[in-house]
Amino acid sequence: MAETDNSIEIPQDFDSLKATILERKAQLPKRLRQVAAYALDHPDEIAFGTAASIATAADVQPSTLVRFAQHFGFEGFSSLQLIFRARLRERTPGYDERLRALSGNDHSKLESGSIFNGFVAAAHRSLDNIASSVEPEAFERAVNILAGAETIYLVAKRRSYPISGYMAYAFGKLRVRYQMVGTAAGIDDDILAMAGPKDAAFAVSFSPYASESVNQAKLLASRKVPVVSLTDSAFSPLAESSRVWFELVEADHAGFRSLSASMAFAMALTVAVAEKRRRNAREYE
Repeated sequence: MAETDNSIEIPQDFDSLKATILERKAQLPKRLRQVAAYALDHPDEIAFGTAASIATAADVQPSTLVRFAQHFGFEGFSSLQLIFRARLRERTPGYDERLRALSGNDHSKLESGSIFNGFVAAAHRSLDNIASSVEPEAFERAVNILAGAETIYLVAKRRSYPISGYMAYAFGKLRVRYQMVGTAAGIDDDILAMAGPKDAAFAVSFSPYASESVNQAKLLASRKVPVVSLTDSAFSPLAESSRVWFELVEADHAGFRSLSASMAFAMALTVAVAEKRRRNAREYE
């Protein structure tokens, strides 16, 4: 049985635990890395699940959960769970009241109305989460990177495509030069070949990650093009290619996920970039 390393500084809250996991993820053995990815992607399940149910969901043995906890200085898995439960208690209050308000409106009286309520509630959860998870300093760095680019390359496929599509529409209206990567003519490689260090890219992909988007982000990074990305896990392959990346997990209703928070983030980034460019242009006048 693994022993607790007394030299390890035990994380005292979820944020410090997450930071420690990300700092050491490259050194984690395969199975512990698997648990780490599941824990960061499904913190609510870690908080209230049993060792058996969590092990099944993460596709590991229950003993691996204990090894994972001890690797980060905890006595056992139950001690680690306390960190995840404390995270839930610290969430923004008022969500229960929102749910009660939704359940009492006219939509709740009809079957289709309950679906409407479910998606509205999921959207509220997503927006609450992103409001507290996006660091202002990281957002400012992303804005500076994109605002300083000659051309912004937009990389997204499948479910993420509407995000880049709307950003392209907004950039066009705001007179910001951009290039969508993903054409019906199949000339993505030719488009990417024009990108250089004076440009930048914004890439979006959520699990299961679009391999084409991941490879295009890697290619851009290898060409010294700074990449900003939006994804749903600290273990996302996009994170490895990005100068700045943001983790956003959309809440679901009945297994379906909307893009409520993703669209809000994308539009905030788009407008902030345009405003930064406008201010920079004034300084040079």
